[in-house]
Amino acid sequence: MTKFSSAALIVASLIATGPALAQSEPQGDRVEVNGMEMYYEVSGEGDPMIVLHGAHMNIDTMGEIIPMLAQTHTVYAIEFQGHGRTTDIDRPINYPNLASDVAAFMDAVGIEKADVFGYSMGAAAGLKFAIDYPEKIDQLIAASTSFTYEGMQEEYLAMVPDMGPEMFAFFEEGWAELAPDPEGFDAFIEKMIALEHETFDWTEDVGELEAPVLIIAGDADVVTLEHSVELFNLLGGGVMGDMGVPLPQSRLAIMPATSHTAVISQPDLLYAFIEPFLAGETPAGFFEQ
Repeated sequence: MTKFSSAALIVASLIATGPALAQSEPQGDRVEVNGMEMYYEVSGEGDPMIVLHGAHMNIDTMGEIIPMLAQTHTVYAIEFQGHGRTTDIDRPINYPNLASDVAAFMDAVGIEKADVFGYSMGAAAGLKFAIDYPEKIDQLIAASTSFTYEGMQEEYLAMVPDMGPEMFAFFEEGWAELAPDPEGFDAFIEKMIALEHETFDWTEDVGELEAPVLIIAGDADVVTLEHSVELFNLLGGGVMGDMGVPLPQSRLAIMPATSHTAVISQPDLLYAFIEPFLAGETPAGFFEQ
């Protein structure tokens, strides 16, 4: 059986299901960020929200969730280093660098503080951004991510050592259609494989986060359910409600019958979790007046 990384599976699923739904008249532009020309699109009105895509993805493949979020927010959807229409540079693609790029992007376009929605690699970058730049984040929605390398499923961890460029070859044609340098695919893939091998552990940092976090995961995700619960507990979750004390600011949502690649393909369900979280709305219990 052919082995694919979680990143490869994401894009393969999106390609198989066809093109992403159209966004609501986004305005595209480029800005210099940490030595690269970063492409981004702005849509909607309201408080700023930054959308961070997954590995090997771009703004288009994030699908309908972007125009949904733009109903109540000014959405800034960015494309990371080497992804989509953003240039690649002579620098590793890792989570500290991606978080730094988000912060530099905000400075470049004049955003002081924003909500952040990230999926997969984008969610990990968002979590690292919240850790490294707490003054710049309001609330974080982290869909399908972990706070330690070991939080991934055993099957995923077992296939990482076998990853090679040949596993990603079928992405090249689509990648080259948007890339500023269509000849740079091999160098880009080397960096992405290195990212898959990079270990990390943000346990101590997560426990000190003050920004509310909505954790979203599929019940058959690449991240284990136990790990998602552990993240929720580190953020103050796991308490009993109906006891006369406020619920934690952070929340946990598990999507049923949902694999890693199916998380982003259910925008209606995502949106149903996200908007009440951002608005601070909670369902009323029997004992609430």
